[in-house]
Amino acid sequence: MRNPDDREIKELLASARTIAVVGLSDKPQRDSYRVAAYLKEQGYRIIPVNPTLKEAVLGERAYSDLSAVPVPVDIVNIFRRSEEVPGVVAAALAGNPPRAVWMQLGIVNEDAAAAAASRGVTVVMDRCIMVEHRRLFGNAR
Repeated sequence: MRNPDDREIKELLASARTIAVVGLSDKPQRDSYRVAAYLKEQGYRIIPVNPTLKEAVLGERAYSDLSAVPVPVDIVNIFRRSEEVPGVVAAALAGNPPRAVWMQLGIVNEDAAAAAASRGVTVVMDRCIMVEHRRLFGNAR
């Protein structure tokens, strides 16, 4: 499955408002935290999704899984191992599907991507949402 082109990614990032970050850590030195903090600085609402988080992260209440998130999400950004992606995507598709599923650098799962794409959900794999945002927009949205 191909990743969207630059125009499609820029359009997605320009129109998205809410990003659920699955696997977000509360440790500032972790990539998931740094990426989420950057996205928040750019004006996105970040929804932390991680069953081990008991406190808010980046000023937002954390949820144990996607099914517990009470608001519509534009992008599900995944920081989990590739073999865990099908479960995350299934949860994302079970409710009100997001506009996009974004698998971070090093994360690829063709079956999960196909499942999301079959529901009309844009899929980005093996790319960092922060790197792509900076490349396409500079440091400001």
